[in-house]
This record gives sequence, C-alpha cells and structure tokens, in this order.
Amino acid sequence: GILEKIRLYLIKKLLPHLENRRKYHQEFASSTSFHGVHNIVQTQSKARKVLWLSVIAGCLAVVVWQIYSRFIYYFSWPTTTTVVVQYVENVKFPAVTFCNLNRFQAHAVSNLKIIFFIWNIISGVLQKLAVEDKYSQELNDFLLGNQNFSIKDFTRKNGFYLNSSTLLECEFFGKPCYPQDFEHVFTEYGNCFTFNHNDLPARRVSLSGRGLHLLFDVQQEQFTDEPALGHTDAGITFDIHSPKELPRFDGLGLLTPVGMHAQVAIRQLKSIIQEYPWGECKPDIKLQYHKIYSTNGCLRECKARYIQDWCGCLPFVLPGNGIECDLLKFYNCVYPAVYDIEIKGLCTVGTHNSTCPTPCEETDYPTTVTYSSFGGQKAIKYLSAKLKKSPEYIRQNLVRIDIKYHDLSYKITQQQKALTISELLADVGGQLGLFCGASMITIIELLEYIFTNFCWMCIFLLLKAPEMPQWNNPSQNQPTHNEKKKGIQEC
Repeated sequence: GILEKIRLYLIKKLLPHLENRRKYHQEFASSTSFHGVHNIVQTQSKARKVLWLSVIAGCLAVVVWQIYSRFIYYFSWPTTTTVVVQYVENVKFPAVTFCNLNRFQAHAVSNLKIIFFIWNIISGVLQKLAVEDKYSQELNDFLLGNQNFSIKDFTRKNGFYLNSSTLLECEFFGKPCYPQDFEHVFTEYGNCFTFNHNDLPARRVSLSGRGLHLLFDVQQEQFTDEPALGHTDAGITFDIHSPKELPRFDGLGLLTPVGMHAQVAIRQLKSIIQEYPWGECKPDIKLQYHKIYSTNGCLRECKARYIQDWCGCLPFVLPGNGIECDLLKFYNCVYPAVYDIEIKGLCTVGTHNSTCPTPCEETDYPTTVTYSSFGGQKAIKYLSAKLKKSPEYIRQNLVRIDIKYHDLSYKITQQQKALTISELLADVGGQLGLFCGASMITIIELLEYIFTNFCWMCIFLLLKAPEMPQWNNPSQNQPTHNEKKKGIQEC
C-alpha cells in the first residue's frame, strides 16, 4: 500500500545505514569547533577519556550557570546613573513667579471675611486644605444674596497687583525691566506674576553673579489676609521653574519676609529618565494644554477631566475650555470631588502605571538662599527720602530679592541601561569562548547536528509504526463465503 511505499522511500533515500550514521557521529565529534570533544573520541586511554569528559562537563555547567545569571541580571532591568557637568558661555534664565503672601486688598474684604473662606475652597483644587464647617452657614447666606458673584473677577480686580507702586525696582542683567514684563497667573496665593513667562523672548545670562534684581513693596496696610484661616505671614513667596511649565507652590516655594534681602544662587539640573521597564517614564504621553510634559501639569489636567465629568464645569485655576464653575458648584461639587480624587487615588504620580508618571526629561533649578536684614542706616535714610516713606514703613514693607546663577554650567543626571542587548550577547559569547571555545559557528554546527539526529529519529519511529489497515479491500480484510463454510465444517 501507500504506507509501504513511504517506508521503502525513507529506507532508501533518507535513512542512512547504521554504519554511515556511526561514521557521521565520529566525523562530527572529530571536526567540531566545540573544543575538547575530539579529545574524548580520538584518545585510546580510558583515563584520558574520563578526564576530558569531566573537564567538558564542568565547563558546560559553568557556562550554563554564567549565561543563566547574565539573563537573570538583564531581565531585572538594571540602570546606572551618570552625572555630567557642562560649562557653557551663556545659559537660559528660568521663569520666576512672585506672589504676595497678603492676597487681597484690605478695603475690598474689610467687611467680607467670607472671601478668604471661598478662596480657601478654590485653592484647595491645587493644594488640599482642610475647610472648617463653621463657615458653611455664612457661605450659604452669602451665595443666596450674591448669585452672580465671581471669585475669579473679584480676585483679579481686588487681589495683589503689580505696578510701579508695588515693584519699586526691577533689573535684569543690567537692563531695566517693568511690570509689563511679568505675566499674570492664578495660584493658591491668588494673583501672581511670572517673569520670563513662556521663554519669550529667551533671556540668557552670560556672566555668573548677575541676574534678576527686584525690590517689592508688599503694602501691608493695603493688602491683608485672614489670620483665623492660618495666613499670618507678610512678604513675598516665589517659585523658580522652567519657562514652559506652570509654577508649583504647595509648600515648595521660597519665602522672603519683609525687611529682608534674599540672595538666591541657582543651578540648572537636567534629569533624563529611562522609559519602562528600566525607568518609570512613558515617552508617548502628551498633555493637551501644556507644551511640555510635567507631573504638575499632568495632575492639573487629570483633576480637570474628573471635575468636568462630575460637576459639568471647570474651575478657573485648572486648564481647559469648559464652563467656569460658580461658587455654589465649587462648594457643593468641586471641593468634594477633589477630596474624592485624592482619597480614591484617581490621579496618581510616580510610577509608569500611574496616571502621571515621571517625565523622561525634566529641568530643575536647585537653589541656595542667604538672607540679610534689608538696608543699613544710610540705605534706610536714602530710601526714606527717595520713596517719601518712614524708616519704619521701609522695614515693615520692603523686600529685596536677587536671583542669579552660581556659575555658567548645567548638570545632567542621566539614567542609562546598565546592560544592553549587544552587551548581553557579548557576555554570553565571552563565556562560551572562555570555557568551551565556542562561537556562533559552533552554535550553528550543534543545531545542525541536533536537527539531523532529530530527523533520523522521526524516520525511525515512522518505520516502526504498524501497517495501515485496508478497510476498503474486502478480498484481503474479510473472509469469503467458501472460507466461512470451511471454517464451520472444521469446527
């Protein structure tokens, strides 16, 4: 039958004779580039055979152990961190956002303490603050009588402002700057103003020790805050950040009290993080309302999405194009929604599987701040005559801030793969060459030898298979009528 023809073909064409198979094994062992194997085959001494067999077995065991350990190390995704200090002729100046710790004008809130409570609720979107319920009845009464009240417009109009009376001096790298060089931005401190916003035009410093020189008048009598809600300081708080990022205060801003001179030395630090699984960044994440990715910007957009879905409106302190939330929605929906977001961890930061993982590239500005009392006796007299203010007023209201680069350099902290694919292959090849004298050619030889023997084994098993029954041939598989009769007679 067909199976018999296949058997004959396999025997004649594909399956060598036993002697030829033995000769093939002998030739492979004698000619392979896998060192030491030919010593086992060619030597006549049994002691030498055992010795070389032990040597090869030991080397193979060491190779397997070494290769296994290298693969285990590679799949642990190890990284190394390199730090490089690069000196340059000039360096970009960062953005600096300034806020007055006294957020509102005194005449606008003298009989309206509820404004401070309302702003605490709004700033709680950016920074979680505990709000006491004792003001809830006052707030409800206020909302009933002021349904069209806009805290955004009120803050913009009656919050801290920047003009020639609050910014007494401004100089950047020897050239004067003016209040119009600052961009308005809302933060948890109300009205704030950013110098070098969006890096337009790009400002550079070509000499260390010089930078931004400012003199503020906080005007304590005109701007005030509510001590009962925990705001008891007077001075200027500021944040140094990338021009393309939003300022982030929430306890991270620098503070200069009144009557003090702050000298701030900054350095530029660039961090480069590997993507997952070596690092925690995800390079494919893009933000909708920010030019570059940052965890702070990502958190704000994440909160904005959830609040807009739950409340049908968007707080003005968050990015987006939704309908602005009124005070009633702020109190009844937005603030509970922010609390829910933080409790349930809907907007998380840090790891690759969080909502806002760490950025792949980030620029920070580590600072060193030193303070001194503002002005000596002659300086106080000079400023008193120039500004027509009393020496006591100058000590209680003026703040001087100098921000400059420590040196013209930036530091790059880069996370790199400790073991790449090419290095892994080099390690594996080195172990094979050191202990077995093997190479890629040797691996191909071994694979060819194994594949050939596997084919011979499959052919051998096919030849040992039982014959296929011929169900369709009655003359061979079924007895005839005469045979049946003969069988009955014999019985």
